[in-house]
Amino acid sequence: MSRKITIKEAVRDNQSRHVLGLSGGKDSAALAIYIKSKYPSLHEKMEYFFSDTGSELQEVYDFLDKLEAYLNKEIVKLSSGKGFEHWLKIHNDYLPSPKQRWCTRTMKIEPFERYVGDDPVISYIGIRADEFREGYISQKPTIAASFPFIDDGLVKEDIFRLLGDSVGIPEYYKWRSRSGCYFCFFQRRDEWLGLKRNHPDLFEKAKEIEIHAGKGYTWVQGMTLDEVVIKAEEKEHDKLIKTKLSKSKWQEILLEDDDPSEDSCLICHL
Repeated sequence: MSRKITIKEAVRDNQSRHVLGLSGGKDSAALAIYIKSKYPSLHEKMEYFFSDTGSELQEVYDFLDKLEAYLNKEIVKLSSGKGFEHWLKIHNDYLPSPKQRWCTRTMKIEPFERYVGDDPVISYIGIRADEFREGYISQKPTIAASFPFIDDGLVKEDIFRLLGDSVGIPEYYKWRSRSGCYFCFFQRRDEWLGLKRNHPDLFEKAKEIEIHAGKGYTWVQGMTLDEVVIKAEEKEHDKLIKTKLSKSKWQEILLEDDDPSEDSCLICHL
């Protein structure tokens, strides 16, 4: 199992490789910005990487471009070498789910582990001090995990301040609470509705994948995507009538729980 190492210990470590995985989400981006500002010597030797599935939202790629320019360092793009449809076929058309996360293992973690090889590595993870969870991207014994936000006491407000003072907030946060593939099974119903409204082509593609998978498998257990968005529209309508809130306020309600669940995939969503 990976061991923990404090940020102070990590800064002094000149023997290990220092790597920070960027998901396109707010926390990992804020961590990169924080390290550049607070620990410039560490930033100089940091390797920033992104495990690209080829199924991310365009907003994610746009945000990573902005972040790369701000960091003034390359964000290394990793890949499994094949697209999601290939790996779906390899897995007998079994859609990934919270209990069967073959997509994360195959398309995110394995490319990362190939990238670092057997070198001693410190991996920096953007879990905040106000979060009641912990986790590792990899369990390789050669990889230590460091949690600078926890060590330095940074909370959600600090993350938004860091982003607001630099590259801004990713555009998808207007309708979605996390990064990751457009078809991520951790999406809430209202986020599937957001996908349909903001990227109707990707929503239709997700439906095609669902239909092709067959065998009763769906992205949301027990419901097709059409049924999911119908339920989301009904909920939206009921809440708008009840509260009589403006559109902007309604968006705040939609995203008030803007953190992935404790069980979600760190390498995808931080």
